[in-house]
Amino acid sequence: MASCFHSPNIEDDTAALFTASDNSPEQSTTPSSSSRHSPPPPPYPSKPSYKLTVKNLSYTIKSSHQFTLPWLLNKPKRINILKSVSFIAQSSEIMAIVGPSGSGKSSLLHFISGRVHDNTLDPKTTISLNDFPITSPSQMKKICGFVAQEDNLLPLLTVKETLMYSAKFQLTEMSSKEKEHRVECLIHELGLVHVCDSFVGDENDRGISGGERKRVSIGVDMIPDPPILLLDEPTSGLDSSSALQVIELLSNMATSKQRTIILSIHQPSYRVLQYISNFLILSDGSVIHNGSLESLEGTINQLGFEIPAQLNALEFSMEIKETLETSYNSKEPVATFQELIEPSFATVWAEQTNGTFQELLRRDQSVQPKARYNEILILCTRFWKTIYRTKQLFLARTMQAVVGGLGLGSVYVKVENNENGIAERLGLFAFSLSFLLSSTVEALPIYLQERRVLMKEASRGAYKTSSYMIANTIVFLPFLFIIGLLFSIPVYWLVGLDPSATAFAFFVFVVWLIVLMASSLVLFLSAVSPDFISGNSLISTVLGAFFLFSGYFIPKEVIPKYWMFMYYVSLYRYPLDSWLVNEYWGRREVCFSGEGSGSTCLMTGDDILKGRGLEWDTRWMNVGVMFGFFVFYRVLCWIILARKVSNTTI
Repeated sequence: MASCFHSPNIEDDTAALFTASDNSPEQSTTPSSSSRHSPPPPPYPSKPSYKLTVKNLSYTIKSSHQFTLPWLLNKPKRINILKSVSFIAQSSEIMAIVGPSGSGKSSLLHFISGRVHDNTLDPKTTISLNDFPITSPSQMKKICGFVAQEDNLLPLLTVKETLMYSAKFQLTEMSSKEKEHRVECLIHELGLVHVCDSFVGDENDRGISGGERKRVSIGVDMIPDPPILLLDEPTSGLDSSSALQVIELLSNMATSKQRTIILSIHQPSYRVLQYISNFLILSDGSVIHNGSLESLEGTINQLGFEIPAQLNALEFSMEIKETLETSYNSKEPVATFQELIEPSFATVWAEQTNGTFQELLRRDQSVQPKARYNEILILCTRFWKTIYRTKQLFLARTMQAVVGGLGLGSVYVKVENNENGIAERLGLFAFSLSFLLSSTVEALPIYLQERRVLMKEASRGAYKTSSYMIANTIVFLPFLFIIGLLFSIPVYWLVGLDPSATAFAFFVFVVWLIVLMASSLVLFLSAVSPDFISGNSLISTVLGAFFLFSGYFIPKEVIPKYWMFMYYVSLYRYPLDSWLVNEYWGRREVCFSGEGSGSTCLMTGDDILKGRGLEWDTRWMNVGVMFGFFVFYRVLCWIILARKVSNTTI
């Protein structure tokens, strides 16, 4: 266990950079009482201690108004979310940010984790690590692990697989054995040995418990072994026992590895309080207490209040927020680190560390991008596992293709070469198009679920958004080809379409392109839709509009000019024309309408095509357009997702 979290080279340089030898806070030795946790590991090698200092952190946002005349004439008001928040978080300790809803707890964590844009930061704000100024959010992201309130995990991966994939993405400099060793050690430390092969699960798929899922989320961010760990309400939604286990786990992590842990918490129980060293209490964005629970009790007693027996000091402080804020603001401000250290020492320390810091920045800028093929390969394996284990996607799509093909084939069985057969073929093609394009809607909830995981992982540099899109495409290409083949075989031969092998192969190819286009469209709309209901409505509206202007219901000549663009962008038009040409081009001389044997033929295959405005063999041109739609919607999706990743705060 001592070597489980041996830091890689860059982390070693960072540790050496931010080490302050005169900061050695005492470590708590409170043991864990949770039976779920494995025995305490052997003593870890000495690691550098970290002190995070925040001074005068202020945050304002523009208020949102309705589009009214006063709003247009007046500048939007700015709302103060945080007001001159200052604190110091020491190594080997847990600091809890406490306060009522809307007090700024989550905003504070987002700021110190580097997940807020620079232009919203007060210029007077100072953030430092071991008295070294942090000048950009990217630096904080490198040294801070951030566990969001929501557990953004893939439910159909096991606990071990989830941590292993995180290790593969984040620990690229390690060998496979080292990654497996890191994950095994982390599973023991998290107390997840008994569920390591269980699915993570969610509210729809049964898996591990909520407390265990929270520990998995913590483990994902502990893979790179960050010196500072930030958690946004890690006990939210957990029962008292699970919440206690999570806090015990964090306490062990803080003391055994000298980590600095900062978390927000809402109404902690009495048993949880003993594991927390310091409390930062916020009210309307302002600090009303910064210190231990004992100092809070002393402040309350000095103000002349008596804490009721049924409440602890933290709970009672919520009832006297205004008085505490007045008392806190009246105290003499604590000296900053520039004032605490001697100028001569500060100058020498800055000279010794500045060069190392600049070298680290240059190294980060000069590091070559990770091998793209490795990212894509890892994502492909994870995609395939997700598809294979998603019964509603894998099994349902397979059965849908087979049953749909057999059903349509049985309805249009052995279509004849007459006028009725012409109408039946056109109806078959139009319904098949509608069936195939709408059959990909069930993938929408899968995409929406993966989007949250993508936002989290890509924003933290685990992989590039383009790698995600490429892997998604690679995995779905063969899967959707099989779906297209399962649909085409029964419907084509039961109906009795053109029996030539080339015509059948082209029919299968077009079916494949149709489901690929539909998959790209759903993927794109899932990127712009906030939830399943709005996404489903948007997909239905778009497909309905495409079908209306496909040329099947309204001929091209009748479509109003201002709607003519819909005819050209319709996903239905090009495969429908391709199927018609594929069916009749090789039988242009075959008679499909005549009064009797030996009589004059009234309609040949060539006449059918000309009646639809298809005088040339446009099959491969239509294929090019369909492939263009497939690529176009995926590129749009990539652009939108990349934009969202750059702005995410997960």
